[in-house]
Amino acid sequence: MKDLDLITIGRSSVDLYGAQVGGRLEDMRSFEKYLGGSPTNMAAGTARLGLRSALLTKVGDEHMGRFIREELKREGVDTAGVLTDPERLTALVLLGIRDEESFPLIFYRENCADMALSEDDVEEGFVARARAVVATGTHLSHPRTERAVLKALELARKHGAQTALDIDYRPNLWGVAGHGDGESRFVESETVTAKLQSTLHLFDLIVGTEEEFHIAGGTTDTVRALRAVRAVSDATLVCKRGADGAVAFEGEIPDSLDDGQTGPGFPIEVFNVLGAGDGFMSGLLKGWLDGEAWPRALEYANACGAFAVSRHGCTPAYPSLAELEFFLARGVRDKALRKDAELEQIHWSTNRHGAWPEMRVFAFDHRMQLEELAGATAAKIGRFKELCLEACEAVAQGRPGYGLLCDNRLGKAALHRAAGQGLWIGRPVEWPGSRPLELEPELGPDFGGLAEWPAEHVVKCLCFYHPDDDAETRAAQEATVTRLFHAARRNRLEFLLEVIPSKVAPVGDDTTARIIRRFYEIGVYPDWWKLEPMTSDAGWQAACDAIEENDPHTRGIVVLGLASGEDALAESFRAAARFPLVRGFAVGRTIFGAAAEAWMAGRIDDAGAVQEMKDGYARLCALWDAARAQREDAA
Repeated sequence: MKDLDLITIGRSSVDLYGAQVGGRLEDMRSFEKYLGGSPTNMAAGTARLGLRSALLTKVGDEHMGRFIREELKREGVDTAGVLTDPERLTALVLLGIRDEESFPLIFYRENCADMALSEDDVEEGFVARARAVVATGTHLSHPRTERAVLKALELARKHGAQTALDIDYRPNLWGVAGHGDGESRFVESETVTAKLQSTLHLFDLIVGTEEEFHIAGGTTDTVRALRAVRAVSDATLVCKRGADGAVAFEGEIPDSLDDGQTGPGFPIEVFNVLGAGDGFMSGLLKGWLDGEAWPRALEYANACGAFAVSRHGCTPAYPSLAELEFFLARGVRDKALRKDAELEQIHWSTNRHGAWPEMRVFAFDHRMQLEELAGATAAKIGRFKELCLEACEAVAQGRPGYGLLCDNRLGKAALHRAAGQGLWIGRPVEWPGSRPLELEPELGPDFGGLAEWPAEHVVKCLCFYHPDDDAETRAAQEATVTRLFHAARRNRLEFLLEVIPSKVAPVGDDTTARIIRRFYEIGVYPDWWKLEPMTSDAGWQAACDAIEENDPHTRGIVVLGLASGEDALAESFRAAARFPLVRGFAVGRTIFGAAAEAWMAGRIDDAGAVQEMKDGYARLCALWDAARAQREDAA
C-alpha cells in the first residue's frame, strides 16, 4: 500500500534568518527561526501542495531537533523517518539578505545529526510506502550518508518507486570551499564530478542549476555538461536558468537550451534567492508525481520558485495548493509578491498550522470584573487564574478542541504554565472597558510588545463597536484595530476580533454582519471572530455570509457568554451550532463567577474552586457537544 507520494532524504537544519534586510550578516540584530535543509524544505513544500510527504533524516535530542519534528508535523509531513541522534546536535544555518545579489550564510554542520544517517537507518518498510524517493547532493558527499542514500534508492527500485535527484551543490559542504563561503554555488572539483557521475544512473529525474550541471558534467559549457550527464543517465534532466525559467530534456540534448521543453515564467522582483530551488523542486515534484506534462510541471515549479524569491525565509515562503491555483489563474499584479495584499491573505490563511474544528474555550482573561470583587488583590487574582487553568486542564485531559483565554497582566503565571500543553491560547490586548478602544500598556505605543509573544498565542481584541457609532469614535476604533491586525501579522500571530455592539446601541439581525463587512472593507481579516450569541437563524446566517464572502479560509467563530446562565447558553448554543462556521464557545463568568466570589472571600479553598469550575466547564462542553450533535443529526 503506497500511502506516501514521496520521501525526501538528507539535510535537516534550523535556519536562523536575519530579520534585517540590506545589511551585513555581522550587523544583524535579530533572527527568525524556520525549517531548513533542502530535503526538509521540499518535504514541507510538497505537503503544502497536497502531496503525502515524508522525510528521512536525523536530528539532535534537543530543542532544535524537537522544533524540526514538531514543525514538520504541523506542515503535514510524515515524521516516521525523522530519527533522533542522542550524541550529535541538530544542524544550524545563519542566513541574511545583503542585497539583490548577495545572500551570506554560514553552515553550522560540524558532525551534525543529519550527517550521522546510515544505511541501518533506512528501513525497507518505510521506503516501500512511497511512490518516489528524492535525494539531494550533500548526502552523497560522505561515505556513511552515501550508503544510506544508495540503500534507499535500491529499495525504491525494488518496490517500484521512482527516484529523483536535486544536485543541490554546496561547495563547502563537499569540503572544497571554506566556512565563510557558504554562499558559493560553484567550485570546480574532479572528485565531486566523479562521485556524482557514479550515481546519476540511479535516477529517473535529475534537477539542477546550470552551475550544478557543470559540476555533474565536469565542464562549464552547459550543453556539454548536460550531454555528459546524459551519457551516464537516462533520467529526465531539468535545468534551472534563473530569470530565464527552466527547461526539461527527456531524450538527446539539443544544441541550444532553448530547444527543450519549457513552462511559463513569472516577472517578479528578486528579494531572496535562498530556498528558491527547493520551492521550485516542490512544484516540479507536484507536477511530476501527478503525471502532468513537463510544461505544466515547469509552470508549477516556476511559480513556486517565484514565491520563494519574493519572500523572507525558505519553507515559510512556499505556497499552499489553493494559493498556487489562485496565482496561476489570476497572474502577477505586484512584482513584489509579498506586497500583494490579496495574495498574502491567501498565503497566510491557507498555511496556518493546526486545525481547530471544535472550540471549547474557558475564558478567564477578565481583569476589571475580578478586581472589583471583595478581597481581590493582584496576587490573589493571579493565583485564582492558576486555579482556572487547573480546571481547564482537568476537563481537556490533553484532548484537542479545548482552550483558554488568559491575560498577561494579572494572569502571567497561568499563561506561562499553559504553554506547550496542546491548548488553544488566546491573550487579550484591550484595556478593559475602554471605548474608544485602548490597549494594554505592555504592547507599547508601537505595538512592539507583540514581538515578545510565543508563536502559539492568539492576539484577542475586544471592541465595543456599533455600525451606527459617530464618525469620530468609529474612526478611532478602526484605526487601532487596523494597526493591531497588521502588527499581529508582522509577528506571525493569529488575530481574534471580538465585537460587542449590544452594549452600545440596539441590535438587529443585520447588525453583526454590518460590522463584519466594515472590518473586511478596511483590510482587517481576523483569523477568528468572537461574537455575541444570537438566537435568530437570520442573524447567524447574515454573519456567516458576511465572513464567507470575504474570507473563505477563516478559522471561524466562537460564541461569547456575557455571563449568561447555563439555560440561556444552552439555547444560544443550539442556535449557533446549526452553522458550521461557528466552531464553539469562549465563556468565562458563567464558569468562574460564583467560584471567584467565594474564593476571594475565603468561603471555599483551592480544591473547592477548581472542582466547581471544572464541573461548570464540563457542563458547558457537554451542552455544546449536544448542540453540535443535534445539528449533525438534523443534517
